[in-house]
Amino acid sequence: MDKRVANAEAVIGRVNDGATILMGAFGVCGVPENLISALLRQGTKNLTVVSNNPGTDGFGVGLLLENGQVKKMIASYVGSNKFFERLVLSGEIEMELNPQGTLAERIRAAGAGIPAFFTPTGYGTMVAEGKEVREFKGRPHVLESSLRGDFAFIKAWKGDRWGNLVYRKTARNFNAVMATGADYVVAEVEELVELGGIDPDDIHTPGIFVDAIFQGANYVKPTEPGPKRKRTDK
Repeated sequence: MDKRVANAEAVIGRVNDGATILMGAFGVCGVPENLISALLRQGTKNLTVVSNNPGTDGFGVGLLLENGQVKKMIASYVGSNKFFERLVLSGEIEMELNPQGTLAERIRAAGAGIPAFFTPTGYGTMVAEGKEVREFKGRPHVLESSLRGDFAFIKAWKGDRWGNLVYRKTARNFNAVMATGADYVVAEVEELVELGGIDPDDIHTPGIFVDAIFQGANYVKPTEPGPKRKRTDK
């Protein structure tokens, strides 16, 4: 069993216009940069992208937004991308905002075969509008549906030819859960090791969830934009 492919171009042709892609990352950590670059070159349109955040100006998912390839963004945090903000305010893109834990659980539920779940998060806010509400132990809960993608593009630190993956620190956020919630999962890794090169106890995503894997190159890895205000010490 060998899930290795040469590069992002070897699998990107599977992605058609209108696809839903779970895009791993947490801020600027764990971004599948090579897969995003391949999508840019292919020019696939009308994408629904599910990500914790819409990248930053000029990086990550932000590149797809700037190229007009995304019709809908499902995210939990959008404050670091000013271009995306302008798209939303002008009505040029659809946006679905989820509480961060709810977004993660919607994807996890899809991977576990759970169609929906109740959560107290969001009750009494616009997040709950039009959704079923039930009371459990005296507290109102909102019904949220699971969220599955046609594809998941994820980034890991290490992987082997079976698709077993290890993430590094913050990059584990969202990448691991998204690997379970899509019909076709592509992983790009910084290091592609031989079988046995990863201790079984260190594996974060078992290879059974991964359909294709390749070693990426030329990672930018920018730092998150810092605070805008100057702090004053008392």
